[in-house]
Amino acid sequence: MNIRSIKWQSLFFGMLGVLGFSLTLPATKLAVVDLDPTFVGLGRAVIAAGLAAIILWIAKAPKPVGRQWLRLGATAMGVVVAFPLLSTWAMKSVPAAHGAVIVGLIPLFTALFGAWLAGERPGLLFWLSTIVGSTVIVVFSFSFSEGSFQNADFLLLCAVVAGGFGYAEGARLSRELGAWQTISWALVLSVPVLIIPVCITAPKSISTLGWMSFLGFAYVSVVSMYLAFFAWYKGLAMGGIARVGQLQLLQPFLTLIGATIILDEVIYRSQVIVAIIVLICVIVGRISLPLPKAQYSTESE
Repeated sequence: MNIRSIKWQSLFFGMLGVLGFSLTLPATKLAVVDLDPTFVGLGRAVIAAGLAAIILWIAKAPKPVGRQWLRLGATAMGVVVAFPLLSTWAMKSVPAAHGAVIVGLIPLFTALFGAWLAGERPGLLFWLSTIVGSTVIVVFSFSFSEGSFQNADFLLLCAVVAGGFGYAEGARLSRELGAWQTISWALVLSVPVLIIPVCITAPKSISTLGWMSFLGFAYVSVVSMYLAFFAWYKGLAMGGIARVGQLQLLQPFLTLIGATIILDEVIYRSQVIVAIIVLICVIVGRISLPLPKAQYSTESE
């Protein structure tokens, strides 16, 4: 596979993952109308783990070995437990559009963890563009909440750190296990930790659940928690954690559009300006990054 082909494929899979993730906050906002936030945050992973177990069994996927289990556990703590749970609780008190802008910080932490875990070394222009985009997001958060962080902002920031770690470590594992295998095993591994709180917070009767909440929960369970990771981890593994991870700075754009269409939320001019600045930072950052030398192995796919 030549470099040009790898570059475009990694871009394609990365954007496909971002598209899948972009409706997560609006869908979560719908789900928590009738469902407990803890059930939505953790229950989505239990549903996704059921799908993962079936696919792993049908495909007769080889089991991870040795330290791969520990790394899968760390990945699961980031993207299966911490990010969904914290972001879901945040959605109880802030609009999805506001949350989307803060979640735009994820690429910065994904790149930081990529540099630490995978030994990637992006250049100065990449770090400058990413830091500028992230700073704009933080300033926006302060101005939106009248000069102080809300509790929901703190939850979202913690979710961002956890998500960045889970993306970077999951991408490293994807080079060894394969993209869909990595998220599948991470989900299955997390079930023993999740099952008790999910059962405690589950709705007593399905009849009390509105259809919009059901659709929101279905989306975050099937797409956000599972299918989107197929493309996302493959893109990160092929094109580099920092390079492809920066695509997620575009996610606020898509989430703002989704929040307007699905939730009928008002989009403020300041949110659009922030999103445009972030878009420029993405373009500059991607131009500055070469394709990594260690390419994605398709043997495990």
